[in-house]
Amino acid sequence: MCGFTGVLGVGVCDENTLRGMITTLHHRGPDNQGIWCDESAGIGLAFARLSILDISPAGHQPMVSASGRYVIIFNGEIYNHLTIRSELERGKQAPCWRGHSDTETLLASFEAWGIESTIIRTVGMFAFAVWDRQDHNLTLGRDRMGEKPLYYGWQGNTFLFGSELKALKAHPDFTSKTDRNSLATFLRYCYIPAPKSIYQGIYKLLPGTLLSLQAGDHSEPRPVPYWSLLDVAYKGIQTPISFSDKEALAGLESRLSEAVTSQQISDVPLGVFLSGGIDSSTIVALMQAQSIRPIHTFTIGFNEQNFNEAIYAKEVARHLGTNHTEWYVSAEEAQSIIPRIPTLYDEPFADSSQIPTFLVSQLARRSVTVSLSGDAGDELFGGYNRYSWTSKIQRIPRLICKLLANCITSCSPAQWDKVYALVLPMLPKSLQICLPGDKVHKLASVLSMNSVGEIYQRLISTWMDSDQLVLGGHENSGMDDKWDTLSGFHSFEHRMMALDCVTYLPDDILCKVDRAAMGVSLETRVPFLDHRVVEYAWQLPLKMKIRDGQSKWIIRQLLYKYIPRELIERPKMGFGIPIDSWLRGPLKEWAEELLNEYRLRQECYLNPLPIRQKWAEHLSGKRNWQYHLWNVLVFQAWLTQ
Repeated sequence: MCGFTGVLGVGVCDENTLRGMITTLHHRGPDNQGIWCDESAGIGLAFARLSILDISPAGHQPMVSASGRYVIIFNGEIYNHLTIRSELERGKQAPCWRGHSDTETLLASFEAWGIESTIIRTVGMFAFAVWDRQDHNLTLGRDRMGEKPLYYGWQGNTFLFGSELKALKAHPDFTSKTDRNSLATFLRYCYIPAPKSIYQGIYKLLPGTLLSLQAGDHSEPRPVPYWSLLDVAYKGIQTPISFSDKEALAGLESRLSEAVTSQQISDVPLGVFLSGGIDSSTIVALMQAQSIRPIHTFTIGFNEQNFNEAIYAKEVARHLGTNHTEWYVSAEEAQSIIPRIPTLYDEPFADSSQIPTFLVSQLARRSVTVSLSGDAGDELFGGYNRYSWTSKIQRIPRLICKLLANCITSCSPAQWDKVYALVLPMLPKSLQICLPGDKVHKLASVLSMNSVGEIYQRLISTWMDSDQLVLGGHENSGMDDKWDTLSGFHSFEHRMMALDCVTYLPDDILCKVDRAAMGVSLETRVPFLDHRVVEYAWQLPLKMKIRDGQSKWIIRQLLYKYIPRELIERPKMGFGIPIDSWLRGPLKEWAEELLNEYRLRQECYLNPLPIRQKWAEHLSGKRNWQYHLWNVLVFQAWLTQ
């Protein structure tokens, strides 16, 4: 796991410039740096290394292939690289190996089979840039699901690329301005969906694609897919497996166990995040089953009961016999991370679980250099409530939905909270929720929608009217168009899951984890995103994922083999923090400064009227607008960095 950046073109390309760019990525690669530059060709590559495999100098980058044709900078891990080496050796196409890094394996494979044919053979997570010295061609590539980041774009006559935006911004030719359309999209979804970024003309390379650029060609390069999640999903749905429950479960356990095994390859200490939820507990259970020693597990806890999963994680760890480390974080410790958010993420990013994710990464980094996680189980196996609720709501006659919505909104969220408090002692655990008043009001807004597409959009949106909020901006994520292209999917549930897999998963969840973990020089790996597990998940019929109103049915059955169900069967909590109370308390002064009406008018990005209205309602306790306000605050903090 590392960071890289580079330059191609007639602009500034020298070692000093490259050194200034790569220094901004020291957190991604604190072990050493490397620079390769050919000023005559206008190409420069720079690399910051976090040593994981082959920590000797033989793993140093930028790395030149044995023949001297290719030069690569590579961020990630190829889990099956030893298998690829064996294939090269059997075909007598292997060079005299200098070390045992996966980077060297890739270069040898490029020379034997070409870049695209090699990438199709890989199992892993990665972003890379390869310069072909023979053809004077630059190729950028990104892994299938988007675990590793890669930004690129023209700035004048200079093509810039890198792991994070801060590296591009360090180049003297970088002049891009804030993209107001991207800002409107961010305020709606809390993140900026690929391929856009917050800057005009700067893009995120889409997952599962390669991008090639010939030296001297100043046209806008177009990414070409080598693997498509939507194609995989559609094919799987059209030709599902016809296994029994037992056979399907055995197939999943085999593939996921293999993914867990392969992702434990490391020359440095390794552990795993454990929240106590279904997904992370499954990964921990499979890891511990493969180990003769207790594996390292990490979790953080909060003293606020509604946000604390540490007690459940501890019970799971005790049952499985892991070497468990927990850290109860004070509100002050959590709030101290907020000033770091703009530089961690480089562009506005407002998933508030970014704070606990950074904290658990910080905890893990004290003991290990690599940590596995349970991310992506929800998107692949139907874990979000919206997957089961939406189709149920759609079956209710529209007139009844409208009447229910009117009845709900006749009472304020605060009044609903009081009602809920009265009946709470009589409710089973499965019906106990946080912020009931706000969730009931959100349900009312969903009931007023006219189609499943509208319902889905409402459920994933924060500022529904972000176009009116951003001065001169228009929300242009294309989410509606993407929804329409999935009309061939048989079920609304699978349609939502597929769209989440190509938007929310890479651009929110994976972005959040990558920046938080790499902010403390920690590599993270996601076994659920082994593409063979992903492909198998999409071959499973919906009843294997959502059954009798229960989400992630098949994952639960797998986990029950290792952990008693009473340890994990409880309401989904999420990985949140009490932003609502913080904004009324210790963060009030900070927020008031950023939301000052005069300041908003002077900056000329946002319409202050709806912001000030929600801020006043939030402070009074009339409404809980924590997510709307957090989006605005994150942008305002980013703007002032």
